[in-house]
Amino acid sequence: MQNKIQQLRKENKVTQAELAEAVDVTRQTIISLESGKYNASLLLAHKIACYFGKKIEEVFLFEEDEKE
Repeated sequence: MQNKIQQLRKENKVTQAELAEAVDVTRQTIISLESGKYNASLLLAHKIACYFGKKIEEVFLFEEDEKE
């Protein structure tokens, strides 16, 4: 699953640490999300989207053929 977390962070001048603290995860989790090594839970995806004032599907790009 692709995401726009890094792009949104840079546009809003937010550090990985600031975002991590705001959504109650570690900075390492944000790094893993940005690099595509980790997929966010629905709750975390919602928190991140709300933080940036976006809908989940505006931040996380789902592929039609992705397996669960």
